[in-house]
Amino acid sequence: MPDRERVIARVRAAFADTEHPGDAFLQGSQQGCEPAEVVAPFKGIGHWTEIDQAILDPNESALSFLSEGGFRHFLPAFLVADLRGQLLTADPVFHLTNGFAPQRTIEVPAGGRIHRRSTGRATLVNPRLYGAMTWRDYALQRLSVFTREECGAIVAYLESKREGDGDSLRADIDAALEGFWRQRAVTAPTQDMLRAHAQAENDYVNDLRKR
Repeated sequence: MPDRERVIARVRAAFADTEHPGDAFLQGSQQGCEPAEVVAPFKGIGHWTEIDQAILDPNESALSFLSEGGFRHFLPAFLVADLRGQLLTADPVFHLTNGFAPQRTIEVPAGGRIHRRSTGRATLVNPRLYGAMTWRDYALQRLSVFTREECGAIVAYLESKREGDGDSLRADIDAALEGFWRQRAVTAPTQDMLRAHAQAENDYVNDLRKR
């Protein structure tokens, strides 16, 4: 089995039982009309394995606008499509590495002066809405939704992309692997832990109702 097919098999196994958050909870961002438009094609799909790959590229910004639960559930569809060379514009690697990418600064001439624009982990997201939150802070919150098994599959995906797509992604992928993903693949809660917690919460609520 070729290496990428092994990674695909690992992604499928890790995300086989990943819970769907429900159509009412798929959309995260409420800013403007684009989030609703790009998330809409994902509604009515009971499991990520049932998705039509043709909707991924035209709605690639859904990776930014899905809720954390929606992102967790549908990310593997993008990973599998990417590993099979079926994506032209959607970029799962960016969404898994951006918050850990090394800081970079470019100079942009505009209005008769030079503006220094930065990207990377220490860059502020949007102070008006998020105060002092940096892209690393945002990534830590958004990417913590994945279980230990899912993180292991994401590590395999990123390592495959690192080896197969040349030097252009290597620094960003290495920073993300060392700064987050490899540790989470060892320390994140497992699927069984999530199930046990959900069952304990359900039992607690049911017992309260009996009082």
